[in-house]
Amino acid sequence: MSKPIIGILSGSTRAASLNRKLTTAMAHVFEGDGAQVQIIDLNNYDMPIYNGDYEEAEGVPEATKRLVADLSACDGVFIATPEYNGCMPALLKNAIDWTTRVELGQFTGPIYGIGSATPGPLSGIMALRQLHFILTRLGAQVVPTQLGVGHYGAAFNTEGHLADAGTLSRAETLARQMLSAIGN
Repeated sequence: MSKPIIGILSGSTRAASLNRKLTTAMAHVFEGDGAQVQIIDLNNYDMPIYNGDYEEAEGVPEATKRLVADLSACDGVFIATPEYNGCMPALLKNAIDWTTRVELGQFTGPIYGIGSATPGPLSGIMALRQLHFILTRLGAQVVPTQLGVGHYGAAFNTEGHLADAGTLSRAETLARQMLSAIGN
């Protein structure tokens, strides 16, 4: 059997983003479990803010179609979302909104896992709640374990791995849940 392909996506494109660090750490976890990792970087998918008038005049951006194809090619997708003012970021919501204009197979096909890294102790719980709601509304199967990484200063070691044993254990549980659901 071939290795499952796990797409890993950060809802932030900022180079020093905590959630980009979380995607790197999760890549290590998934690779350690025998999966093949495909980084899906939203920097590579230029899409304007969704607007029905734009879509009617210009059609769906080619970048959106590529994103749909890249997500659909994965057996599982892990999304790390920042939390801005208690919400998931507009960049991530916009990418999701645009992709729904093409199809929904990118949500109903792969198994999803979600996480968030934040500087404070609450570790993105509000953004995770929103992302979970949106994904399940679109038909995605989201595994029950969600990964919240608070107090990011001590969360990652110099090699980009999760430093806290409890957080690493939750990350491994999330990865096993995704891989188990993919295998069924």
